[in-house]
Amino acid sequence: MTTTSSTQRARTGRITFFVSLAVFAQESTWNLYDSQVPPLLREHVGSAALVGLLMGMDNLLGIFIQPWMGNRSDHTRTSWGRRIPYLVVGMPLAALLFLTIPHVAASLPLLILVMFSYALVANSFKPIAESLLPDFIPPERRSRANAVVKIAASLTVMVAALISIFLIDQHPKLSFAIPAILMVTSLAVLAAKVRDNRSPAYQTAVDEDREHHGTAATGGRVRDTVLEIVRDTDRSRLLVIVSILLFGGAWAASRALVTPYGMEVLNMSRGEAGGLTLPSGVAFIVAAYPVARLAERFGRLRVMMVGMTVFAAGMVLGTVVRTPAGAVIGLCVATAGASAFLVNAVVVLWNLAPSARVVGTYTGLYTVGWVSGGFLGPAVVGGMVDLTSWSLLLIHVAIIAAFAVLAVARVNALQRRPSAGRVL
Repeated sequence: MTTTSSTQRARTGRITFFVSLAVFAQESTWNLYDSQVPPLLREHVGSAALVGLLMGMDNLLGIFIQPWMGNRSDHTRTSWGRRIPYLVVGMPLAALLFLTIPHVAASLPLLILVMFSYALVANSFKPIAESLLPDFIPPERRSRANAVVKIAASLTVMVAALISIFLIDQHPKLSFAIPAILMVTSLAVLAAKVRDNRSPAYQTAVDEDREHHGTAATGGRVRDTVLEIVRDTDRSRLLVIVSILLFGGAWAASRALVTPYGMEVLNMSRGEAGGLTLPSGVAFIVAAYPVARLAERFGRLRVMMVGMTVFAAGMVLGTVVRTPAGAVIGLCVATAGASAFLVNAVVVLWNLAPSARVVGTYTGLYTVGWVSGGFLGPAVVGGMVDLTSWSLLLIHVAIIAAFAVLAVARVNALQRRPSAGRVL
């Protein structure tokens, strides 16, 4: 039994490493894209609103593409599995398009065309790579595996910053080449080492296909999956998605509006205020894995509620101690708490999926909730600031987070029923 357990841990660690590598490579391109494409647009476009609109195009595409592509991969059956074929096609194409961006920057129409093409392709395989995790990892160990993936993704912010600091001014084309090479290299490793037709979830899905004798299973299309979630008398899955939207909104607002908060309330310069969130990135890396272990021991929903409450408390602390140091400490406390949600929310949604056949679709639905919150949150909190003042920004963020806590608390109550029987 000990040998079996050791073998399972080794397999879990192996697939976690490969998925983390793939996500690291993807996010390296996304982070450099977000930091260095706006200056390229500014060479042609004077309107900050138009630049923001063009940069938000990838989020809008993701809302529609990611659930659909996740669903497509759920129902793909090949000798290579259901995820890897899409990655083998999508990642090199995305790397090529990303590499092309600085070469077409002199022409605005070409730049926009390549931006759109990159966003389309990169969004297409993003949920597919992430879905490899629940395909291989058993429900009870998914939090710690996802924590490692989230840490890998967070490290790409530092990679993008280092490229920006040391390379972008003198070697702009080389700067875009480095993340593209990372993506292709990670794909080569992933394709050589991983066959997801051997994953437990793939084997289960194939068995379910046989049981249905070719007829459509529950959630055959994205629309079917969404309708099934909405119509279900057990509101757990719907409430989890609502909590993702709410907390995604609170998180996005705490990031997007903190620079003007520092300038308006703390009398900081633009550069100083822009650095307020940097220490909190370290807080996330430190907290992510411990909260995953706590979630697996005490229950994901409970840890998520505690974490979101700590997030709200950090916002209150930053308001009460109205100094730059107080804001930094508050944001660090808040981010450490937020890690409990960021690591575990998608795991809860995966574990609530009724079948291994829809895991990719559920990954896409998680993204829809998170991106929608990221779009709406700053606007809602900004409106609340307009009605009150900038000094209450962090309190408004805490209020949105409190609604997310209530949604998760309701899910927790529903899952405590004897009939629930899921590993959350």
